[in-house]
Amino acid sequence: MPEISARYNPKDVEEKRLKIWDALKPFHATARKSPKGAFTIVIPPPNVTGVLHMGHALNNTLQDILIRYKRMNGFDALWMPGTDHAGIATQNVVEKQLAKEGTTRDALGREKFMERLWDWKRHHGDTIINQLHKLGSSCDWDRTRFTMDDDYSGAVREVFVRLYERGLVYQGSYIINWCPRCETALADEEAEHKDANGHLWHIKYPFKDDPTQYVVVATTRPETMLGDTAVAVNPADERYKELVGRTIVLPLVDREIKIIADDFVDREFGSGAVKVTPAHDPNDFAMGRRHNLEFVNIMHPNGVMNKNAGRFSGLDRFEARKAVVKALEDEGWLLKIDPHAHAVRRCYRCDTIVEPYLSKQWFVKMKPLADKALEAFRAGKPRISPKRWEKVYENWLVETRDWCISRQIWWGHRIPVWYDGDGNTFCARTEAEALAQAKAKHGKDVLLKQDPDVLDTWFSSWLWPFATLGWPKENVDLKYFYPTHTLFTAPEIIFFWVARMVMAGIEFMDEVPFTDVVLHGTVRDAKGRKMSKSLGNAIDPLDVISEYGADALRFSMILNSGQDIFISKEKFEVGRNFANKLWNASRFVLMNVKPEARIKSFDEINPAELDLASRWVISRCQTALCEVSSAIEEYRYSEAENTLYEFFWSTYCDWYLEIIKGQLDNVNVQKTAFMVLETTIRMLHPFIPFVTEELFCEFQGDDKLLTLEAWPVPAAKFQDAKAEQEMGLVIGLISAIRNSRSQWNIKPADQIGITFSVDSGLSKKTVIDALAFIKRLTKISTFAFAQDVSGMSKCATGVAGDVKYFIPLGDLVDIDKEKARICAEIAEKEKAAAAIDGRLSNEGFVSKAPADVVEKDRQRMVDFRARATELKKTLECLI
Repeated sequence: MPEISARYNPKDVEEKRLKIWDALKPFHATARKSPKGAFTIVIPPPNVTGVLHMGHALNNTLQDILIRYKRMNGFDALWMPGTDHAGIATQNVVEKQLAKEGTTRDALGREKFMERLWDWKRHHGDTIINQLHKLGSSCDWDRTRFTMDDDYSGAVREVFVRLYERGLVYQGSYIINWCPRCETALADEEAEHKDANGHLWHIKYPFKDDPTQYVVVATTRPETMLGDTAVAVNPADERYKELVGRTIVLPLVDREIKIIADDFVDREFGSGAVKVTPAHDPNDFAMGRRHNLEFVNIMHPNGVMNKNAGRFSGLDRFEARKAVVKALEDEGWLLKIDPHAHAVRRCYRCDTIVEPYLSKQWFVKMKPLADKALEAFRAGKPRISPKRWEKVYENWLVETRDWCISRQIWWGHRIPVWYDGDGNTFCARTEAEALAQAKAKHGKDVLLKQDPDVLDTWFSSWLWPFATLGWPKENVDLKYFYPTHTLFTAPEIIFFWVARMVMAGIEFMDEVPFTDVVLHGTVRDAKGRKMSKSLGNAIDPLDVISEYGADALRFSMILNSGQDIFISKEKFEVGRNFANKLWNASRFVLMNVKPEARIKSFDEINPAELDLASRWVISRCQTALCEVSSAIEEYRYSEAENTLYEFFWSTYCDWYLEIIKGQLDNVNVQKTAFMVLETTIRMLHPFIPFVTEELFCEFQGDDKLLTLEAWPVPAAKFQDAKAEQEMGLVIGLISAIRNSRSQWNIKPADQIGITFSVDSGLSKKTVIDALAFIKRLTKISTFAFAQDVSGMSKCATGVAGDVKYFIPLGDLVDIDKEKARICAEIAEKEKAAAAIDGRLSNEGFVSKAPADVVEKDRQRMVDFRARATELKKTLECLI
């Protein structure tokens, strides 16, 4: 077998492995191939407009770890990939292109605009899929789906029609969240509340019969007063009891409106009297219905004031606000202006302030669907991790409101509803079906016009777990791979997507779509700030892959993951260094292990023929295997990776490989070194698939694909508590001797003499059995065992377990000089610690200094004191 290259080049290896995987298609899942059955993950479909960011990298690495692990455990493991058409986002991208060309979608027309959208999708829509592929994601790429594929679109229409037929889809005029920039309705979850510093304008509304008298109302949106049709007070408010029913003249408009009484009014807000604008506020809308008020819409869909705004017609809503305030001030109706902090809804796509707007829209009745999902959740389906999100999920199901599903854009699933000239509605899967319904109603052929709106993007995404498998058609894949198992996603879409998928799964498949939901943390920079382009702290994962390799990106992210992930570019050096270490260790082993020692299984090793170090490292390997398997099953990926890091770097490389360098002619040592490393490579594969796949081929032959190999199985006969205890003593002894050499400045090349004093025969035997490598690793030239050490002097001493050792220093160092050096360092560390202690005792310093500076000082003080204590012990150990 040819020698592997001296240096690991991630770029070459990753390109090579991707080509092989693409050619051999090892990630393709086939129904009913394995006796273990299916294990399915559906990718949270990234937007077709998207490019890979660190959140994607984290999310998809988490998914890939689990799917590779399950594949190696013998499951028919399907990871379903795909993209979301992202209605508003994609349309915005193409509209910006048109703007640069000096035109608009309206000028182009719907048909031509859709052609431009599909053309953009063909040229750019696979960008993020290709980037996920580069990350090493082991998806079944042949199954890649898009939420506007023909079959998928059929599933969307089928769901709409079924819900319509069940009375769960309806059309009505209600106050909805409206984005004037995108000119479309938004669901509550798409209109995010953000804190803002605004104002509260206090306005005088005069009585008709006595304009010198007035009621004061307070508002955060003075421009909407132009649509007021009442003033409301609380019926229990004694201040206004006599005024209910009186007529007021609306300033600037001269509209006569009534004072009404309604329990909704908060007596403590402002003056206790509130303006009622039924067409521009959800609470006022409800009051308007209760009191049969007039609904006056004062705004065009683009946020420009309409003719109902009178003299303010044609002004943008915020320009109108300024003009209305000035007019109120000029005419004497503005009483005062107060600063006021409040939450303002903004469009989740363009960040425009959302307008509560009266509009005719399509809705889904959510309560019947949510009740079924709530019942399933309380029965344990799905399980949510971390558990702290369970209550949040449950509360949303309890409090859910009807879902506005229509959008006033063109890119998306057209609502499958047609209208005749009389306004009759025909809901159908196809236009031909709608025409047939109309003919049956009218007794003749009639012309129909389809609803111009499209469905909310999430209305297609909520079908993802089963629509991707071919629903509503019955097929083998749908029966076998549904329900799926684990969904990895971000907490912010638990309502947008997760809860709705559960509802859809129960409603249309009679089964919750996944058993587990894992909500991962947010990727943040080293200062704890969320990564974003606006802050300039975003790290491009493609840059990381180019500089360090995809394995380094994956490994470093998982190693640093927790509730949130705090990452900086320097931290990817950890992953790069680990991959290099794995490569170099593998090269060393392959160069020193003969072909006959390159075994296939631990079963080819007889534990009785092994030395202590080999029995120990195999036992530690078995323990690591159990811990890693358990951690992966329980989604504790950072813990699993830390276990592997510690085992490979410390146990295997720092200790075992160093120990066996004098025993490489022993075939059992060769077998152990080879098999432990091969098993480690298997365990590491889900985390760093490229380098492990490449090395596995070097270990077991080019015709092998690690991704299709079996996950290691722990063997009880190799778990050796006695060997671990004995090696624990030996490692402690070597570390203590090395520490003594360092503390007393014994030169690295100098050989030392040593005397051991051992209380138990068992420990003495352990030291004797390991003496060959103890001597080599600590540079011991002569040794002795002694029970009576009373005559020992001028020796450095130390202890490990019940083994005490004595190193004569006379011929190695100037003892007096070293004692003086150590005493000086003790004094230095104690002085430094005292200075910091004084600073930290100063309340002025602690209260004014940044928290991270205070914490660093505290840690430095602890470190200085620990070092001083350690040096004092060194002096105490001199006899």
